[in-house]
Amino acid sequence: MILAYLAVYVIWGSTYLGIKFCLETIDSVFLMPGVRFATAGIVLYSWARKGSAAPTPLQWRNAAIIGGALLFIANGAVVWAETRVASGLTALLIAVVPMCMVLMNWLRRGGKAPTPMVIAGLILGLIGIGVLTGPDSFAGGKRVDLLGAGGLMLACVVWSAGSLFSKTAARPSSAYLAAAMQMICGGALHLVTGTVVGEWSRVNFAAISPKSIAALIYLIVFGSIVAFTAYMWLMQVSDPARVATYAYVNPVVAVLLGWGFAGEALSARTFIATGIIVTAVAFITRAQVRKPDDELIRSLDDSKSSEDEDVCEESEPAPSSVACASSRH
Repeated sequence: MILAYLAVYVIWGSTYLGIKFCLETIDSVFLMPGVRFATAGIVLYSWARKGSAAPTPLQWRNAAIIGGALLFIANGAVVWAETRVASGLTALLIAVVPMCMVLMNWLRRGGKAPTPMVIAGLILGLIGIGVLTGPDSFAGGKRVDLLGAGGLMLACVVWSAGSLFSKTAARPSSAYLAAAMQMICGGALHLVTGTVVGEWSRVNFAAISPKSIAALIYLIVFGSIVAFTAYMWLMQVSDPARVATYAYVNPVVAVLLGWGFAGEALSARTFIATGIIVTAVAFITRAQVRKPDDELIRSLDDSKSSEDEDVCEESEPAPSSVACASSRH
């Protein structure tokens, strides 16, 4: 179990650095992630398809919508932003995704108002973003590139919208199969777009360094397959609240790895923003994890029956949520 937690904490936290290393000699914001997700998706699909029913056309359509939002637009924006923003700061800004999801879930029809703890997390998150994007004279160190930060905020919004859609969309019962389909569709969109904009002719394949190749292989094998498998296993054998801690551990890992292996600066501004944003994500994540548990307890109290099938279904992790978690990194 320790190795599984290390995989979720360290591997998912290291994918931002992996993207940075790929971009050093692979001049592509579409083909590189396209190869990554298409390859990982095909491998995962080949494994998950065994013993599972063939996906329906509707499920493939929904996978294309989700994969297009999460992997093509949102992850594509992350790759583009890393040409302008340090990998550690990218991870910090992407960490506000839970905040976007809370706001969008609240504003939709029939949405529920956030709890006081969640509201505190939202306020802290906005303060953290303000620290990163504030004037250069604030807290020491240059502010983050505003255009890159804007791209990352777009990624957060699109990611949140796609994730909310996935909660009600028809999908295979296997979370592995659903994630594989999303990877295939998102990867295909990247490859088609890269071809249309002429990236094949722009990439100098002879100049691609061994480090970039190794980073791409790492993203495919470990970032998209190994860490996700570890996450799925932990969701089955461990406390969901404990597993959810990856959301606020990953940014810290990314910042430290960017500093240690890519020479990214650790200014006072970065330290302050990291502390604020990680605390905000912790508030929101802990509140959201406890909420289903509280609802389950109330349901059990009302029914007075341990054989209530609906309650049992609610106690299982939703395939859409775990599939979405696999794709953000």
